[in-house]
Amino acid sequence: MATPEAGGSGGNNEGCDPSVTYYRLEEVAKRNSAEETWMVIHGRVYDITRFLSEHPGGEEVLLEQAGADATEGFEDVGHSPDAREMLKQYYIGDVHPSDLKPKGGNKVRIG
Repeated sequence: MATPEAGGSGGNNEGCDPSVTYYRLEEVAKRNSAEETWMVIHGRVYDITRFLSEHPGGEEVLLEQAGADATEGFEDVGHSPDAREMLKQYYIGDVHPSDLKPKGGNKVRIG
């Protein structure tokens, strides 16, 4: 489904919190331009469109991660506690549980 899903609607959202709006990764991926910029950090979806021009590192670095999971890039930069707090104002929902990577990765063992 390419539209946001409200948790708890229907029987397909097992494990979802009904108070959270869930987005599929394919929906996030469509928001990858300066006109509409979404990204995922730690399984949470942020609409950072209005922050682009304010970002101290420039908007280009954000646009490179737009529409994708930017967790690794966000953590690699070493954002301050203030930056992490600021991120909360851009929160719009969570990644749908069925789109989350399993913990521990999906490494295949051969042998």
